[in-house]
Amino acid sequence: MADLPFHDRADFAAADRGFVAALRPAVVKAGDGRVVWDGDAYGFLAGECPGTAHPSLWRQGRLCAKQGLYEVTGEIYQIRGLDLSNMTLIEGDDGVIVVDPLLSTECAAAGLGLYREHRGKRPVTAVIYTHSHADHFGGVRGVTDGDDVPILAPAGFMEHAVAENVYAGTAMNRRATYMYGPGLPRSPEGQIGTGLGLTTSTGTISLIPPTRDITRTGQQETVDGVQLIFQLTPGTEAPAEMNFLIPARRALCMAENATHNLHNILTLRGAVVRDARIWSRYLTEAITLFAGQADVVFASHHWPTWGEDELTTFLTQQRDLYAYIHDQTLRMLNQGMTGTEIAEAIRMPPVLEQAWHTHGYYGSVSHNVKAVYQRYLGWFDGNPAHLWEHPPVEQARRYVACMGGREGVLAHARRHIDDGDLRFAATLLDHAVFADPGDREARALLAEVYTRLGHGAENGTWRNFYLVAALELAGGAVPADLDTTSPEMIAALTVEQVFDSLAIRIDGPRAWNEKLAIDWHLTDLDRRHRTTLSNGALIQQADPPPRPVDLTLTLTTERLRGLLTGRATADGIDHEGDINALSRLTELLDAPAPAFPIVTP
Repeated sequence: MADLPFHDRADFAAADRGFVAALRPAVVKAGDGRVVWDGDAYGFLAGECPGTAHPSLWRQGRLCAKQGLYEVTGEIYQIRGLDLSNMTLIEGDDGVIVVDPLLSTECAAAGLGLYREHRGKRPVTAVIYTHSHADHFGGVRGVTDGDDVPILAPAGFMEHAVAENVYAGTAMNRRATYMYGPGLPRSPEGQIGTGLGLTTSTGTISLIPPTRDITRTGQQETVDGVQLIFQLTPGTEAPAEMNFLIPARRALCMAENATHNLHNILTLRGAVVRDARIWSRYLTEAITLFAGQADVVFASHHWPTWGEDELTTFLTQQRDLYAYIHDQTLRMLNQGMTGTEIAEAIRMPPVLEQAWHTHGYYGSVSHNVKAVYQRYLGWFDGNPAHLWEHPPVEQARRYVACMGGREGVLAHARRHIDDGDLRFAATLLDHAVFADPGDREARALLAEVYTRLGHGAENGTWRNFYLVAALELAGGAVPADLDTTSPEMIAALTVEQVFDSLAIRIDGPRAWNEKLAIDWHLTDLDRRHRTTLSNGALIQQADPPPRPVDLTLTLTTERLRGLLTGRATADGIDHEGDINALSRLTELLDAPAPAFPIVTP
């Protein structure tokens, strides 16, 4: 850490450049008075780094805490520090184009209000979603109602924007409470950011479907008199993502493909593993296509980089970062090393070690290496001892017994704590807690270890995971307020996704002996879908062949979504057959558990 270039203040100059005005106070409230964003809570970051934080992460937190309206270049502005992400505003002939309207409508509205206070009450003439993550579209109704306003997005946007919430949304949101730390105090001992930004807002999430798809690299669109040239980058930071150049302003938007940190190949909240190889190649393509035509590069997080040489260096180092992690992981796994071993062995090039924007504040080299390994070889490392392990509780009880009981485990753990081996102390104490979750001494000691690990972490999301774990072990309540579903997200589900969401809630063992077939005649689509319960699995089929079924329901897709999400009842729905078949199906549904335990059984 002593070798890090803390004397280099270029990022602070860049983060301050173009400052117009801050939001005062930096507090955004919902209509009911509930605070959904409190930037002022991070005022402590203006002070010196304490012993409870990694100096490098503290530095990143100070940069991310800068908030307000900033000029990027002529007629391009950004709202920063009012949500996890940035909102960019591009002035056109008749109004302003909004790029990535944050996560919450309340924050987006506050940001647009700040912009208009200083640039005039320009109407919103278009919206651009750079990619399919909620912090880049969720606030859209805070800036427009969508009437007669073109909304541009990369091909596949709608499918991917809602897909995560269909399949694993409950688990992801629960883990996101660890990743972003909404229940932690904002303090030198608590949450100091995520590395990518401060945290996520907790307001209203909305979604207006795109009206214009970007389907190919090189596609040009003129919006409110502003020419835009797009580059599609599917499978990079998001399944549907795009960069774009504004030639007349010599400005390049890199979405979330190049930010001032190492990003995630696999986010800790959980997702499908991203492709570091493709990510690197699209960055090469961006350099080739655009670097010579831009004087500034900006993104949907952090601050811009100005100067053709400087932005080319920035993009080149970002590209090399993902390529190096990918290639070195493959080199070592082909020598027989496991993901865990590679994560310990890999060494980064000195140039990348010295560049602040390549540091692991959000992603990390360690968990990104394991993600690359997982993408190619999966969860199994080839050692048969790991092929059929006991589940955590049973394994923990056996380990505790082998170490002479809980007293032996605690004694060994304390010795490792004294020796500075907090990692193995955490492993031992995790076994003690899973063997007996009511053991207060073990829980307290593990919470202490997690706290120390968190305070030493350079990665913001690692810090939050450790500190939230410590909070829960100590009996603190962590709010599950990172739910990314909303009525508009539900309305965006395809019929297939609606039935998928139903299928993954079937309690298989209770449904083993049930046989049930329902036809759903969707009048607005003039389509028929069949769901068949067979051997505990709910199978869906579009446009099925005629055959007898237990029940046929005639309804709209809107009513279908409401019915299967509990927002509507079956009263008044046209039907043929046994209406009780519907209740037989719904009685087999298992409710998700949004607050399931993580650090205890």
